[in-house]
Amino acid sequence: MNRARLVLSGLAVAAAIAMSGCDPQPKTEGTAPSPSPVASSAAPTGGAAATTATSAAAANDAVTVKACADIKKDIKDNAAKITKAEKIGPPAGHFAVSAQWAAGSVAILAHAMGANQAVSAASEKIQNEMMGLSDAYNKDADAKPSKKALEAAIKELDAACSAA
Repeated sequence: MNRARLVLSGLAVAAAIAMSGCDPQPKTEGTAPSPSPVASSAAPTGGAAATTATSAAAANDAVTVKACADIKKDIKDNAAKITKAEKIGPPAGHFAVSAQWAAGSVAILAHAMGANQAVSAASEKIQNEMMGLSDAYNKDADAKPSKKALEAAIKELDAACSAA
């Protein structure tokens, strides 16, 4: 019971941290949305649309570059925390290791939001592998699961980030 409570509490805390970055737009009564510059022009030109598309692409590229940097930092930070948790040793240490893998996976997903499709897909693979490792450590106090699939997913992320 305590083990399940620890894991669920850890996941709830990780989800709360991930969701704290969300900032919904406040709604005020009686405020009309302002027209966009493109919609209000009498005769929109192809140049304005191309500039808008180019700006959107540049903004998306910037989001992807930031996501890559943040995710790579998350992976390094998580590895350090996993190493520290593994030093605790079984039987208590496997709970800490399991919880850290789960928390690390949530951080990866949180930072992948808004990134391009290739980076998002690679991040999701990393997240899935981290959750698999979390489950393996949660099932067995002496678990030594292979990290080859995680390493392959990280290489895929590196390739996706290099292409961005």
